[in-house]
Amino acid sequence: MSAVAENFDMHGTTQSIMASFRFRKWRNIAVPFGILGYLVYVFFAFDLAGLAARARPENAAILLGDFWSYKTHVTRDNRSGEVVASIEGERKGTYPQGQWPEWVSAGSDTEISLYGGATVHFIGENNALIDVPDFGEIATEVQGRSVALTLPEGKDIPEWMSVSRNRVSIDQGDWRFSTTPARTEVFRYQPGWELFFFTLESPFYGKSFGELVALALWEPRVSPESSNFVAMVEGFWTNKMWRHGDVAWAMGETVLMAFIGTMGAGMIALPLAFIAASNFAPAVWMRLTCRRLFDFLRGVDGLIWTVILSRAFGPGPMTGALAILLTDTGTFGKTFSEALENIDTKQVDGLQSTGANMIQRMRFGVIPQVLPLILSQLLYYFESNTRSATVIGALVGGGIGLLLTQAIITQKDWEEVCYYMILVVLTVMLMDTLSGLIRKKFIKG
Repeated sequence: MSAVAENFDMHGTTQSIMASFRFRKWRNIAVPFGILGYLVYVFFAFDLAGLAARARPENAAILLGDFWSYKTHVTRDNRSGEVVASIEGERKGTYPQGQWPEWVSAGSDTEISLYGGATVHFIGENNALIDVPDFGEIATEVQGRSVALTLPEGKDIPEWMSVSRNRVSIDQGDWRFSTTPARTEVFRYQPGWELFFFTLESPFYGKSFGELVALALWEPRVSPESSNFVAMVEGFWTNKMWRHGDVAWAMGETVLMAFIGTMGAGMIALPLAFIAASNFAPAVWMRLTCRRLFDFLRGVDGLIWTVILSRAFGPGPMTGALAILLTDTGTFGKTFSEALENIDTKQVDGLQSTGANMIQRMRFGVIPQVLPLILSQLLYYFESNTRSATVIGALVGGGIGLLLTQAIITQKDWEEVCYYMILVVLTVMLMDTLSGLIRKKFIKG
C-alpha cells in the first residue's frame, strides 16, 4: 500500500513539474507577442506614420539657429522712402539717425552687402535691385498695389524665391529679401546675441573688452553724474532689449516659489508623518486618514492644483508656491512616514529607560535617524521644484516662466528663450552644488 502511495506521489510530482514547464514555455512565447502587440497598438494609436510624414526637421534647425543668432532688419517705407535699420525689427533696437551697420551704405540710394557677395540696392522709393551671385540681377518695382518682377534673361523663378501679385520674397538662408507695396525689407542673420550688454544709445556700445576696462579704470567720465564703471553696470542692468534686471527679479521669484512650496510642505508633512506611521499612530483610523490624505494630495498633479488655486486666489507667485506645497506635502508625508516605520527602536528604548518623555524620545531618538533622509528629500525636491516652478509660473504669471512664455509667443526672440533656458539650467546646477555641500555638512559632518 505504501509503494502504491509512493508511486502516486511521484506521478503527481512529475505532472506538476511538467505543468510548470508548459506554463513557462507558453509564458515565454506569450510575453514577447504581448509586447509586440502593444507596440503595434502604439504605432496606430499615436499615428507614428502620420507624425513622420508631418515632421519638418528643417524647422527645428531654423529654431536652433535662432537660439544663437540674431537678425538685423533694413527696412524702406515704400510710401515715404524712409530707410531704417533695427535689431530684430524692434523699436528699442533701432539704429539712431546717421548710425548704420557697417555692411549698410546709406545715401541717395542704400546699398546692403550680404553673404556670398550678394548685394541689395534700394533705388528711390519704389525700386530694388538684388544681385545674387551665379544667378544674376533681380529687379523689383512697386506699381500701385502690385509688385513687378524682372529676372535675368533666360532665367526662371528659382525654388528659393516666392512670387505673387503683391509680394516678392527671396530666402538665401543667412539673408532674406521681401518687398510688398507697403515696404521693402532685408534680413541679415549674424551669430551672437547683439545688444546683450549695452543698447545702441549707450556710449559703451561697440567697445571692446580692453576699451571698457580702460574706461572703467582711467579714461575720462562719459557722464558727470557717475563713474564709468557704475554707468556700465547701470546700463547693463537696465538694458531695454534684454531686461537683465527684470530677468534677475523673475528668476528670484521662481527660486522663492520653489523654496516656499518645498520647505512649507516639509514642515506640514513631518508632524503628519508621525500620525501616518504604523509605529507612532495614536489610532488606526487616524493613520489611515493621513495616508489617504497624502494619496489625494500627491495624486493630483501640481499643474492641476495650479489651475484650481489660480481660480480661487488669482494668479501670482504665491499661488504657484501653494500648488507646489500641496503636491509635495503628499510626497513628503509618504516618504517621511515610511522612514519613521523603519527606524531602529533600540535608541528610543534606551532613551525611555533613562526616563525621557515622549518629546525627548522623538527629538533625540527618532529625528536623528530620519534627518538624513528628510534633508536629502527636501534638497532634492527644492532643486526639482525650481524647474517645475518655471512651468507653473507660466500658468500663474510669475517668475521666469512668464518671461519665457512671452518670448515664445512672439515667435521671433528665440535668443531670449535660449537665455532664459540657460539661466534655469545654471540655477539648477548651482542649487545641486549647494545641496551637495549642505548634505555633506549635516549628514557626514
